[in-house]
Amino acid sequence: MFDPQDAAFLADPYPVFDSLRADGEVHRHDGLGLAVAVSHAACSAVLRDRSAGRLWTDRTPVESFAAFNLLHRNSLLESEPPRHTRLRRLISTAFARGHTTRLSPWVESVASSLVSSLAAAIAADGSADLLSHVAAPLPVEVIAELLGVPAADRHRLQPWSNAIVKMYEYDLAPAPTEAAESAAASFVDYLRSLAAARATAPGDDLVSDLVSVRDGSDRLTDDELVGTAVLLLMAGHEATVNVIGNGVLALLRHRSEWDRLVASPDLLPTAVEELIRFDAPLQLFERTATAPTTIAGYSLEPGDRIAALLGAAARDPLVFDRPDVLDVGRSPNPHLGFGAGIHYCVGAPLARVEVAAALSALVRLLPGLRLAEEPVRRGEFVIRGLRTLLVTGPPPRD
Repeated sequence: MFDPQDAAFLADPYPVFDSLRADGEVHRHDGLGLAVAVSHAACSAVLRDRSAGRLWTDRTPVESFAAFNLLHRNSLLESEPPRHTRLRRLISTAFARGHTTRLSPWVESVASSLVSSLAAAIAADGSADLLSHVAAPLPVEVIAELLGVPAADRHRLQPWSNAIVKMYEYDLAPAPTEAAESAAASFVDYLRSLAAARATAPGDDLVSDLVSVRDGSDRLTDDELVGTAVLLLMAGHEATVNVIGNGVLALLRHRSEWDRLVASPDLLPTAVEELIRFDAPLQLFERTATAPTTIAGYSLEPGDRIAALLGAAARDPLVFDRPDVLDVGRSPNPHLGFGAGIHYCVGAPLARVEVAAALSALVRLLPGLRLAEEPVRRGEFVIRGLRTLLVTGPPPRD
């Protein structure tokens, strides 16, 4: 079984997943203390089976994680019906007020500006970090604009998100857990203040809509609104950063696919889906059995935990032709990158707009982009991404 802290495994987990899949669809991982599904069919079953739910258990000691636990107790992602049904209805109603359509032209403009900044840095210094210039700031700006966070406060969002998501890894040292709780507490306080301001002076942002949305007499509680906004930041920021980072790295290592996208930008929609599939930004999604059930022949009793290894599902040769080949024109592409079933990502349309905007600006303004050196990968398994992605290239096109 794999070691989620092994550097060689983190560099390229996919051969290990292939070996596991050849031996069976579900395996017990004693180190993680749960079963792991590795085939596309088994992972899909984990995500869709109503006997396997998202059951939140407070981080302990509870008194040390008050804010972190508050966020997750009130999160759409960590709830099951009937509460999930109610939350999803209210949140989807707020999202349906045209936010993706409203933001799309603005996202494209911001992406072009960020890529122009990257190009200028390359021209000045010979190389520049694509993560710090494009991949990291774009989703922060988009989520901040979506929520209506004032420009002066936006620099606070990324450090909060980075600290909180460390808690999703296994075998954490004390320092990151303390930093996560501190960030969660700061974010909770900030969003309570922002929601109070929008209640008296609403705008065209999502927080205003979350404050006002109603289903009869039902509305989101203050804690549910805060949990929703933080979920959008963490899921929207972390996933998008790593799709762009992992994806551009994959394209530059498979030069023919980069050149194909430069020549045919109409392939952007399928390219976005392929980059999500090829090197999944979220590798593991955990569920807990609420009733006796069986996943791909593996029996679960109430309380047993099982995880869908999304990176393994994405390379299943029974579903994807030549799964280890990057193909920006791949269609169909039934990856599980946005989840499946009732927990399918509510922000998926906006995430697709962001990734497409970044890719479009890169291939248009920097068609000669190439790696300046081997990138530095982050040392985490669950959230797969890079620390740096230094790129270089000829001067940008006019």
